[in-house]
Amino acid sequence: MASSSSSSWNLLRFLSAALMVSTAMAAVPRRPVNVPFGRNYMPTWAFDHIKYINGGSEIQLVLDKYTGTGFQSKGSYLFGHFSMKIKLPPGDTAGVVTAFYLSSTNNEHDEIDFEFLGNRTGQPPILQTNVFTGGKGDREQRIYLWFDPSQAYHTYSVLWNMYQIVFFVDDVPIRVFKNCKDLGVRFPFNQPMKIYSSLWNADDWATRGGLEKTNWANAPFIAQYQGFHVDGCQASVEAKFCATQGRMWWDQNEFRDLDAYQWRRLSWVRQKWTIYNYCTDRSRNPVMPPECKRDRDV
Repeated sequence: MASSSSSSWNLLRFLSAALMVSTAMAAVPRRPVNVPFGRNYMPTWAFDHIKYINGGSEIQLVLDKYTGTGFQSKGSYLFGHFSMKIKLPPGDTAGVVTAFYLSSTNNEHDEIDFEFLGNRTGQPPILQTNVFTGGKGDREQRIYLWFDPSQAYHTYSVLWNMYQIVFFVDDVPIRVFKNCKDLGVRFPFNQPMKIYSSLWNADDWATRGGLEKTNWANAPFIAQYQGFHVDGCQASVEAKFCATQGRMWWDQNEFRDLDAYQWRRLSWVRQKWTIYNYCTDRSRNPVMPPECKRDRDV
């Protein structure tokens, strides 16, 4: 999106947000409870680039020309609801990636990704999602957000059960990955995953395929976090199933599919804000991947 169109994008963003009706949804995941960082998480690298605020109820990740930083959950989980409140770095963030994801640790790993790809000033950042199953990814979808994610905190969530994985932005479903094992597609169900977040330099690919490089004159880049919510079945790395499977709230009937209103909101995201979907990329996938055939409106 060219700089000259940034004002049009801002107007569209404002109008679309204003038109969104805040109707209650029957199958919205439980509201996250704010907890301090240290209860469920710990730093993983570059400890001096993590800043703690208000006793750890808020943290900042700092990226400079020397290093980024990151953190991970203390436990591993099979299924549940996981969320973060994140405020992205402002301004010219080309080349900068802020990631929030779940991942198992073996070679044929499972992974559920939010990746925020920085952009030049005046151009909207891009939210990329991806799902790996059995070590296979290449399921990218990219959207523009209908707000400026650097101006305020917004909640990014994953609902994961035996039936589906749903990506939410402020309770709006932006992506669904259904369990399609009957179609020969692997689904994450027996590998516990830790939760990770990181802020790092990826200017070899993140913005326009690596054409736009990080401008270190704008450093340090700071991502801010609150609401370190974890509501999942904690498991050992050897676990093949969750001991509470079938008894938790996320296993109940209303969370096995989106309701009609949620499907309408997802359709709104796809029609107005999606800029790439691997399901419809015929140059990359001449035959539609099997899991896409079960996805509505593709």
